Formats: sequence, C-alpha cells, structure tokens
Amino acid sequence: MSLAYSLQEIPYVAITLIIAFTVHEFAHAFVAWKFGDPTARNQGRLTLNPVRHLDPIGTILIFLVGFGWARPVPVNRFHFKNPRLAGVLVSAAGPISNLLLVILAFVLWYGIGPESIIAETFINIFISLNTVLFVFNLLPLPPLDGYRIIEDLVPANVRVKMTQWETYGSLIFLIIVLTPLNGYIIQPIFSTVVPSLLGGLNDFFLQLF
Repeated sequence: MSLAYSLQEIPYVAITLIIAFTVHEFAHAFVAWKFGDPTARNQGRLTLNPVRHLDPIGTILIFLVGFGWARPVPVNRFHFKNPRLAGVLVSAAGPISNLLLVILAFVLWYGIGPESIIAETFINIFISLNTVLFVFNLLPLPPLDGYRIIEDLVPANVRVKMTQWETYGSLIFLIIVLTPLNGYIIQPIFSTVVPSLLGGLNDFFLQLF
C-alpha cells in the first residue's frame, strides 16, 4: 500500500487500521468457529479487543514503509466437516469484513452526513484504507487471503505443490511489495481496481439516498 498522509491525518489512519485489522481478524476467527474450529476462540482471538489482534511490528511498519500486518488467526482445518468450503469462507471472511466496513461508512456518509471537516476526513480515510485492504488481501500471493482461497479451490495435488513452494512465494511477495517492483505489479492494480470499486459504490449510494 502506498500511504501518503499528513501528520494531522495520522491519528485517523491509526484509528482506521486498528478497527480494520481487528474486524478483519475477528471475522476469520468467527467464521472458523462457526464451522467447528475452536482454535482461535481457545486462544482468545474470538474478540473485538484490538490488543488480541494487532502485531506491534506489523502496525509500525505500516507508517514506516506503507506495508504491515496483524497477527494471523490460527485455523485448524481438521475440525472442518468440509475443509475446502470452510477454508474458502474463512479466508474470504477477512477481506469481506473490510468491504462491509466500507459499505457501513458509505451508509453513514450519505445517511447521516459528516458534521464537521474532522468527521469528513476520517470517513474518507476509513473508506479508502478499508477498500485498499479489501483489494490487497485478495491478491493471489502468499500469505494473503487470496492465495488461501486459491489453495482451497484447486485440486489436492496442486494444493500440495502450492504448500511446498509457499515459503519461496512469501519471499517473492515481500520482494515485490518492498522494492520498486511494487510500482509495476501491485500499484497498477490499486490505481485501477480501487478507484473503480470506490466509484461504483459511491454512485450506488448516491442513487440510493
């Protein structure tokens, strides 16, 4: 993610990330629990307490290099009656939760309206960052949710090979994100998909309200 914010906007970014990361990881834990896996719940991750989900280093790096992470929710596929279906839904729950936060923010924007420039700035940042997180986490690169979804959709023999090469894939992912390759591979996706998605949602809610 390319995050360029003024010092005055940093508090809004921090609050947004705390909410976005917390809801994202809670969604993973909740769906896994509903499908029969108590692992995350037993480790105290079935909560909206940010302390249980935020990774200090991953959060700090967001502000330093524009890339970071929360603590991954542990999932034990052996508890699922249908591992493939449950795996896809558990992985998709995180990004979908960020999209739902975007929709909620649009409803507040057009339904109530920001009462001040502070509220307007916060909602704008909240919408843009959660949209970026939604798109970013669906990229088919390990260890992102998009990669996990593909793992559960492909045949078993392909999944085994993907698992074997996952370490190398994660290294390639970091190289892409933290080097100038980002501008040629990931940023073009953001510069096209994110504005299109935001434009579509904005038009929808503009007509709705």
